[in-house]
Amino acid sequence: MSPRLAVLPQYLLPKKTLTAIAGFFARQEAGALTTATIRWFIQRYGVDMSEAAFADVRDYKTFNEFFTRELKAGSRDMADSDFICPVDGAISQFGAIDRDRIFQAKGHDYTIETLLGGNRESAMRYENGWFSTIYLSPRDYHRVHMPCDGKLESMTYVPGALFSVNPLTARGVPGLFARNERVICEFSTAFGPMALVLVGATIVGSMATVWHGTVNPLRSRKIRRWTYETHGAPIVLRKGDEMGRFMLGSTVVLLMPRPDGFGMNFNPQWAPEGAVRLGHPMASYQPVEKAVHKPVDKPDAADESTLADAQPATAEAAVTEDAVLPSGQDAASPADAGAPATTEAPDLAADPQDKPTKPHAA
Repeated sequence: MSPRLAVLPQYLLPKKTLTAIAGFFARQEAGALTTATIRWFIQRYGVDMSEAAFADVRDYKTFNEFFTRELKAGSRDMADSDFICPVDGAISQFGAIDRDRIFQAKGHDYTIETLLGGNRESAMRYENGWFSTIYLSPRDYHRVHMPCDGKLESMTYVPGALFSVNPLTARGVPGLFARNERVICEFSTAFGPMALVLVGATIVGSMATVWHGTVNPLRSRKIRRWTYETHGAPIVLRKGDEMGRFMLGSTVVLLMPRPDGFGMNFNPQWAPEGAVRLGHPMASYQPVEKAVHKPVDKPDAADESTLADAQPATAEAAVTEDAVLPSGQDAASPADAGAPATTEAPDLAADPQDKPTKPHAA
């Protein structure tokens, strides 16, 4: 059966309703029922609890606490490469961006601009750069970490569809990662701009960042953008620091720029569908011998004047909203960005229960 036929039922399923129901139950403190559900999930998907900070399933009051479990201290080493792998998962695709097009699967690609919710100015910064797309399966650790040092510039919530993001669906749904709901986090780094895109999926209850908490507690059809560069103390995260998490499994797309005079060497052990782990070497820049432009100095570490001491996981930000998307739209094209943004008062008072928290000991 062709991938397109295999994913046809997903077009018919009430994906948002199913996701809302799953998210509701994942947040409930149901005692023995929660524990039994977690035990079933561990057995069904082969989850390795030996590396979890809390290995006893009775320590988790909700399924979400279990799913977003933290790792035991020292369970991951951070490689000495320009970019480390930001998650545990499986490689979907990686490599060079062809001008403005990102490869998804055989016969499918999508534009940077579409992925970034129609933000043309931002998209131009990654043209002819590099990307990696990593799928997080149900059994994986579901926190997302920084691939390099970075200072937060902006975060954008883009509403969209909620197709599954497994490999089969990636082969069967055109523009999948630029079609699904997503949270776009852009950072300034020693190498230039960098974007980490958290892509939602069916049954993914919500996505959260360490500076904001849950980004999409109530799904809407509005694109929302928070900017942090000129509001409050800078938010700086170091390589390997946690930056966000999925309440249920999904995909991360990383965009990296092309500095003048440098090419990119990906880990030679990387291959599509290969397993990867947080902290493993992903890629490093290497000078191009016959560069058209004069090579820039490749820094060994982030500029301390730009990357100051990290701030607590709270932030002030300017918030903008684009016009409501037409009913049925899934923000899959630049036109979906809607009318020019209008500035609102900051609205970052997330429910403390939506903030990432450690599980409670039983």
